[in-house]
Amino acid sequence: MSGLFIGPWYIDEAFTKRHPSSAARLIDRTSRARYSALMVKAVFPGSFDPPTFGHLNIIERARGIFEELHVIVAVNRQKSGLFSPEERLALLKELLSPYPDITVHLCDRLIVEFARDLGCKVLIRGVRSVPDFSYEFELSIMNKGLDPGIETIFLPTDPRYFVLRSSAIKELASFRGDLSGMVPKNVAAALRSRFGEEAKSK
Repeated sequence: MSGLFIGPWYIDEAFTKRHPSSAARLIDRTSRARYSALMVKAVFPGSFDPPTFGHLNIIERARGIFEELHVIVAVNRQKSGLFSPEERLALLKELLSPYPDITVHLCDRLIVEFARDLGCKVLIRGVRSVPDFSYEFELSIMNKGLDPGIETIFLPTDPRYFVLRSSAIKELASFRGDLSGMVPKNVAAALRSRFGEEAKSK
């Protein structure tokens, strides 16, 4: 007689024939529990001032690896960015709205604490160069000390976006340069509007 092991239970063929609905419910419930146990959620934090094609490339690659991705706009009230945290959040929400497995948040506390509250075990960082990696490696050691249960994974920048730095993009925008290969259309429009406003106020 054949049967099936479902976790600690053994369902034989006779039970399945006598109670098909009960057997189906048990198999379905166990399968969902196994899937949930294997599901890994990740966070991708950054300042995103502004969001670039480089950021979107990392996000697209990460969502191909993890079942759920949380993009976090890290808020540093001691530093004034070009865009407010709320503006950056709105830009990213618009860009990532087609992806149901991605959620965008604001965070004004430790990233590892925020990740833990979300049930995420992986923190994603994009790196462009050796100096980038050196800084991010030291940061990952500190985060590991704050929460040993959260791992950091480094994703190297796609060569197409190697030169995309937010400071260079903002400088180019201030001179009305072509941003089409660097940032999405909504971000380019926001940059043009912001620098246009600054020019009028001078």
